[in-house]
Amino acid sequence: MLKMIIPIFMLMSFTKEWCMMQLSMSFMSFLFSLTYFHNFFLSSLGYSLGVDYLGNIMIYLSLWIMFLVFMSSQKVKKSYNFYSSFGVVNLLLLLFLMLTFSSLDYLFFYISFEMSLIPTLILILGWGYQPERIQAGVYMLFYTLGFSLPLLGSLLFLLSNSGSLVMLLSEPVNYENSLNMLWYFATVWAFLVKLPMYGVHLWLPKAHVEAPVAGSMILAGVLLKLGGYGIIRALIVFQMISQEVSWLWISLSLWGGICISLVCLRQVDLKSLIAYSSVAHMSLVLCGLMILNYWGISGAVVVMVGHGLCSSGLFCLVNVVYERVGSRSLMIVKGLLSFMPSMGLWWFLLAVSNMASPPSLNLLGEISLMSGLVSWSKLSMLGISLLSFFSAAYTLYMYSLSQHGSFYNCLYACCSGKVQEYLVLFLHWFPLNVLIMNSSLLMIDFLNKIMNL
Repeated sequence: MLKMIIPIFMLMSFTKEWCMMQLSMSFMSFLFSLTYFHNFFLSSLGYSLGVDYLGNIMIYLSLWIMFLVFMSSQKVKKSYNFYSSFGVVNLLLLLFLMLTFSSLDYLFFYISFEMSLIPTLILILGWGYQPERIQAGVYMLFYTLGFSLPLLGSLLFLLSNSGSLVMLLSEPVNYENSLNMLWYFATVWAFLVKLPMYGVHLWLPKAHVEAPVAGSMILAGVLLKLGGYGIIRALIVFQMISQEVSWLWISLSLWGGICISLVCLRQVDLKSLIAYSSVAHMSLVLCGLMILNYWGISGAVVVMVGHGLCSSGLFCLVNVVYERVGSRSLMIVKGLLSFMPSMGLWWFLLAVSNMASPPSLNLLGEISLMSGLVSWSKLSMLGISLLSFFSAAYTLYMYSLSQHGSFYNCLYACCSGKVQEYLVLFLHWFPLNVLIMNSSLLMIDFLNKIMNL
């Protein structure tokens, strides 16, 4: 992994040269994609670091989203808004994410997991739009830290019991007494907040609304995936106990996803609507992870990748509109087909991908998740059907209300879109809809490797 970590440190001295940083990030993404095709369960071993198929997918997604972040944040560079510090913060965040997804030790994973919070908080507080960003940062900090402290105690307890914190070497914990159940809940809560699960999701809409476009893209594209990744790693130890209480998480997630979908139907802020839709999508991911079967885990990974690309693209689109109009309210941002006609295609393509239409990765993942959930319990069909229906409803609500109607008379823009903005949107949409042609790379190979657990 040092061949990927050392270039990130070297790039920190070139943060004033944004063209060089963009080219370097794209080249690093290309180089990392070449290392994905290996036949080993673990590769790039050394210094308590190593990646398997799941880590490869998450690191590649992190590199790709960070490359797109630098392309879509040109306003920071043009307005001279501390753009050198902005580049350093983003590169530090990428470094911590790569360490998190490649760590082989639970304590090292916990430290990297928490360190990724610091650059995100700096992004929101330093480059946010409104004074409410301080409240949003405090919400995110205390939600994440408050529920992560029990995880630290849990890992220290695991060290005293098993004598090792190396992943895949710790023995599964049996469901014997209430202490083990308390141990399980202390471990899982930190990842449920990061996912986020319904009930502990209030920090996410606040953080998204107040964050700059870079913060929103990283939050939606990568940071929400830390929760799902952590659950997969933690359930290696607690799979016995998780089978006993999986009904609790699945019922809460399905019910919460339906409630959040109804909340989406009454949002007037575009960023807030997309943020709440992320909670609805992640509720299905949590269901797939907690049923502990191959269809559920593979579908959850595919939905995480698809949602990361789709939701990041939608936030990028909202930022394009915000830079022209100066508002994200659906009361003002109407009639965009007349105001910005060339962006109408991208609104349509990313909106239909958000509602899991073919040939997007979201469709592949949701079919796999639905198959796994129905095999677990046929009663879950009711929640899945309502969740799918309302997902299409709030996406159509967002698209129709923003694109149709008469736009505000005071609005004026001489440019409906730049080539760089079209390129960023294309680089979100293209992998989202083309990777399904090689779905075995994301599902079957991942299943073959995860079976070794």
